[in-house]
Amino acid sequence: MQIVVDLTRCQGYAQCVFLAPGVFRLHGDEALLYTPAVPGDQVERVLQAAAACPVQAILLGEEVSVGGR
Repeated sequence: MQIVVDLTRCQGYAQCVFLAPGVFRLHGDEALLYTPAVPGDQVERVLQAAAACPVQAILLGEEVSVGGR
């Protein structure tokens, strides 16, 4: 699974960091870093993180393009 986070939409609530720390992490106080290619053992956590994102900034799919929605 591939993911892209729309960083213009992301507000730094960090729900994804709490739910999938193996994929998402904060750098400093607010900069979100993430792994675009989700490891197989993290898929369920990433799905939960995407569902929990208050601004729906996490895009999911096999081949997510940066401009696609």
